[in-house]
Amino acid sequence: MMAVAQTYLPILVFIGIAIAFSLVFVALPAVVARLGGYNRPDEEKLSAYECGFDAFSTARSKFDVRFYLVAILFIIFDLEVAFLFPYALSHEALGVAGWLSIVAFLTILTVGFVYEWKKGALEWE
Repeated sequence: MMAVAQTYLPILVFIGIAIAFSLVFVALPAVVARLGGYNRPDEEKLSAYECGFDAFSTARSKFDVRFYLVAILFIIFDLEVAFLFPYALSHEALGVAGWLSIVAFLTILTVGFVYEWKKGALEWE
């Protein structure tokens, strides 16, 4: 029975250290913010930054959807690069099948991009 306890002791120590670090990393920002006085909002902190409207207004106010559309399009085309990177590293090993699959992938993305362009999603009035 003692051998089993000694086998699992490193795991229990690791779990204890992980819990201790987690608690420290959760509590430390709150303590630093309170002691450092970083929780004092001013006009610049309360201003609209990236979203284009006040963050502390009513939830029923109208907002411009174009910002979110551009953000979604950016994420889509950013993921395209993430999928193209592994192909670029191993394109010789994939052969013709890999080339055809990446051509199909890029064709679908190009058709989607042309569709968004024709619908006027990229136009900012």
